[in-house]
Amino acid sequence: MNFATWPALLVVDVEGNGTNPPDLVEVAALPIREGRPDKSTAGWWLTRPSRPVTPFATRVHGLTNDALADKPAWAEIASQVHAFLGNTWICAHNAHTDYRVLSAHLPGWKPAGVLDTLRLAKTTFPDLDKYSLDRLIEHVQPDLSEAPGARHRATWDAYATAQLLIAMASRYDTWDQMVAAAVPHGLPGAPEPEKDPTLW
Repeated sequence: MNFATWPALLVVDVEGNGTNPPDLVEVAALPIREGRPDKSTAGWWLTRPSRPVTPFATRVHGLTNDALADKPAWAEIASQVHAFLGNTWICAHNAHTDYRVLSAHLPGWKPAGVLDTLRLAKTTFPDLDKYSLDRLIEHVQPDLSEAPGARHRATWDAYATAQLLIAMASRYDTWDQMVAAAVPHGLPGAPEPEKDPTLW
């Protein structure tokens, strides 16, 4: 895979407050440049949700209502996040979730395309028993020595997802081949189905 052929790409991860639908509490956006995650230009935001963080969500990511009490409300940072994401490609693990939540919080935002490392892994490693982020980390053994934060925080999960994407990309010859395996149907960037030449 020639990483120089890749369009601008941000690996994203979001954490929520545990309600349904969720309020955002953390967003990370990590660029991949020349086949490597670029922490020096990454975006990261903590935000105070309009509804309290549930105890279950706190047990997962460790963010408490007290820790978020002095953070800006989403309305104060939404334009900044929107501008940072722009219309680049994004990648996430189980990307439907991150794309849906970000779209709900950023009206008018539409990425050029959406790569899903979960979908890509099912094609790349068809014999795995499951495809959770933890299971893929165990299988691929990416270098996470520079991952910021801790598991289930947006910065750490985005970094791990980026390393998994890079590792799986090496098994594909071209960007288009990877896109065909990684973009979920119905999301931006999905390849158009070939038209049947026999139809009028």
